[in-house]
Amino acid sequence: MRKISIIFSLCVSTFCAANAQVAGVDGNIVDTTGIYKDRSDSLEAAVFVGKQAGNYLSRGKQIRTEVISSAGLHKMACCTLAESFENSASVTVGYSDAVTGARQIRLLGLSGVYTQMLDENRPAMRGFSSPFGLTYVPGQWLESIQIAKGATSVINGVESMTGQINLEHRKPTDEKPLFLNAAVMSDTKMDFNIASSLQMGPSWSTVILGHVSGNVRSFDHNGDGFMDAPEQLQFNLSNRWLYFADSGVQVRFGFRALQDMRKGGQEGYDHETFSIENPDVPGTDPWGSDITSRQVNGYVKVGIPVEEDNSQNIAFVADYTFQDMDSYFGATSYLGEQHSLFANLMYQNDINESHKFTVGVGGVFDRYDEALSRTLWLAGPALSDSDALTELWNVGVFGEYTFHAGEKFTSIIGLREDLYAGEGFRFSPRVTLKYSPVEEIVIRANAGRGLRFALPLADNIGVFSTGKAFRGDYMSHTLEDAWTFGGNITYYFPFGSSSDTYLSFDYFRTMFTRQTYVDYERGANAIWFYDIAGNRSYTDNYQLDFSIEPVERFTVSLTCRYTNAKVELPGKGLVERPMTSNFKGVLNLQYATNLNKWIFDFTASLNGSCRVYDFMLEETDDEGNLLYRNGRTPVYPLLYAQVTRRFKGVDVYIGGENLTGFRQKNVILGTKGADGLVNPRTASFDASAVWGPIMGVKIYAGVRFTLWKKS
Repeated sequence: MRKISIIFSLCVSTFCAANAQVAGVDGNIVDTTGIYKDRSDSLEAAVFVGKQAGNYLSRGKQIRTEVISSAGLHKMACCTLAESFENSASVTVGYSDAVTGARQIRLLGLSGVYTQMLDENRPAMRGFSSPFGLTYVPGQWLESIQIAKGATSVINGVESMTGQINLEHRKPTDEKPLFLNAAVMSDTKMDFNIASSLQMGPSWSTVILGHVSGNVRSFDHNGDGFMDAPEQLQFNLSNRWLYFADSGVQVRFGFRALQDMRKGGQEGYDHETFSIENPDVPGTDPWGSDITSRQVNGYVKVGIPVEEDNSQNIAFVADYTFQDMDSYFGATSYLGEQHSLFANLMYQNDINESHKFTVGVGGVFDRYDEALSRTLWLAGPALSDSDALTELWNVGVFGEYTFHAGEKFTSIIGLREDLYAGEGFRFSPRVTLKYSPVEEIVIRANAGRGLRFALPLADNIGVFSTGKAFRGDYMSHTLEDAWTFGGNITYYFPFGSSSDTYLSFDYFRTMFTRQTYVDYERGANAIWFYDIAGNRSYTDNYQLDFSIEPVERFTVSLTCRYTNAKVELPGKGLVERPMTSNFKGVLNLQYATNLNKWIFDFTASLNGSCRVYDFMLEETDDEGNLLYRNGRTPVYPLLYAQVTRRFKGVDVYIGGENLTGFRQKNVILGTKGADGLVNPRTASFDASAVWGPIMGVKIYAGVRFTLWKKS
């Protein structure tokens, strides 16, 4: 009840504060800026958003880019970024373990740490925020998501190995003085969001974004003694500003602060009193996880035109993030503190319609303070402590040249030379080509090098939800090195009720020369961390996309993706990368009635099998039958549906997730006690081998309120 009161009070106070800033004495919304006094397209803008395709391939982008629009973000509950990719086969989202609720994406068959996350083209979700970063971004804060595959621009660094995901937030100049969203789910999770865009004169504007979410209680539907989802409470506040001078100078700056608290595992866990005891002795304390994360971010972006037509300009970007994470797992503690600074200084020159170049200098500085104290029962209590203060940085110069030959051909050549801490200089070339021989066909190709420092424990937070010992270089920070190349061809058909009927095929390959690998199969009851330098590690990714609007207001999208991921392991040779799904198919149907009064969404996905870890081969169901007879997980479907009723300024929606009710059996692995439940104090305990849904059917309902600025 206390959680409900906190959530409700914060939402009411935030609503009142935002509304008070835009309401006049007569109760009507006042435009105090004059910016929109000549605008009369507010209604048309609202209609356009409603008719906008949810997911589509951008026709004009040089690199293969999938866009999830605001309409796409409304197709599902989209409480956080983690729930925003269900209509996409390019990005797969899963749980890193069955305890913490940490969500992890996969792009081109590889972990999300190899995908560069950008917040309006500023690096985000790095380091300690990577395990839970997807849940730190409310979906209703966003205008769109752009998913670019392959080796992208060198301007923001070369940490993108499989691609980039850029998040576009609601803007200070938005014509929506007030937006509210509230949703509740059958698992008692509640989610509240507010956005208020305010114009304070011809030069200044701001947007205030607020979020609070949490669940009232936890459930254990499968009866394994562990909560299906952690108890969670999050507060999130952001304020973004825009200053636009008469001279053309633009200054954008803002801050964000959040606190996220989550407790998972067995109910009643208390890390202050938990102790390791003999697993054979009854009456032991509940085992669980307790994680508290605090984050503060601030940024500034300055654009200065050198020429009146903005053909030449100078830009400066700086971004600072502080992250503090206190995490406890049983008798293990992993405490981390992170300071990260990103800075870029660029000069851009549009010489003419055919030639353009950007040059600059920039880099990233990360300071990680890690304290690990891990206590396990390995034929007796086993304690290991590791503390490390690490400074990782890279600074370099870059240049990017773009050539346009009309609408038919575009080439982008990017070069970057960086000095990496303790590693010396690294040269990273990237090239992108786009060719359109006829209007209906677009061909793209790109290739390049990617480099990033590994953070083994934070990158693989699921390893703490095990009773296994850590072996190898789990506190080292390898400079991972990979090359990615590929491309796609898209054909736009001249039929359907819109001009965006297309069939697209793409292929990408990523090859590592250095990579930190987390090996569950090298030894019994141990997890090994090591650099695979000299061994092969690669993924091949094939994808087919088809989209059509056969009749007005009815869209059909079909996507199929196949992944071949291989890695060469000591003593095993070249094998399929474990716990990596080999294919996924997604079908999305959307129908809207006239004037979009009713919107019906239906999404079905078919998720392919993956190779399981060796220690999972002996797992059996309640009847004693082997769960993974051929060493692979089963193929399973997922269904999602949502119905939205739109009124003037108000949308009411109800939907369901995982309507097939499919759940992974035996999510918690290990030696079972007399009560038939897994004992988390044993060395065989493992809650990180998650490949499918943990929870069954989930129903949700919500309401969105939008107040449009009067013309």
